[in-house]
Amino acid sequence: MNTQQQIRIRQDKDRGHIDHGWLDARHTFSFGSYQDPDWMGFRSLRVINEDSIAPRMGFGEHGHRDMEIITYPVSGAVRHRDSLGNEEDIVPGMIQHMSAGSGIRHSEFNPLDERTHMLQIWIEPREVGIEPGHQSRAFPIHEQGGRLHLVASPDGEGGSLTIQQDARVLAGVFGAGERFKHAMRDLRHAWVQVVRGALSVNGVTVSGGDGLALHDIGSVELSIEEDSEVLVFELA
Repeated sequence: MNTQQQIRIRQDKDRGHIDHGWLDARHTFSFGSYQDPDWMGFRSLRVINEDSIAPRMGFGEHGHRDMEIITYPVSGAVRHRDSLGNEEDIVPGMIQHMSAGSGIRHSEFNPLDERTHMLQIWIEPREVGIEPGHQSRAFPIHEQGGRLHLVASPDGEGGSLTIQQDARVLAGVFGAGERFKHAMRDLRHAWVQVVRGALSVNGVTVSGGDGLALHDIGSVELSIEEDSEVLVFELA
């Protein structure tokens, strides 16, 4: 494969966009009323929605099944309630994971007087009908910059959240001028999502909102042009 075949770019400007006033959302992959047959997901990664939620607004109670759902706050806070009895406010540095499994209901609400900015990520599970579950944890992503932190994995490695799929999720904050090389566990696939900033990924220049699909690679190499926040998904 040449570089062009190995790397496919999903630019922010080309993502699906809806604006309901209280919710301004960009969809990396097809979701709801936004459908693009060229972007139905990548490997087991099915959804990356970037949501901006107005003060004191949010998603009312609704149900999910058979999906691994990760909430990644960028700014503000997300108040979570679910049918398992969990209630908490999730803030930047915290990451929440739900295994929807055989069925779970939840709501997400912005409890603040300013807009909340978050990513909602869905990963298809390795099997359906499992027992639903919830977990959350604070990670030192902002306090310990210049590296990628493992935040989700199939076996909870290093205290990461445990997801029901052969996938690993890493997050990091980097300063301008920094370089970082992440060795993949095996020769496999990666999706890199730029939360904010500007950088090059394996020689390809990207900026906030952009994503890249990388096929059959041994490493992800980041060269930071301006302060940036990045998510990396290792996918089978």
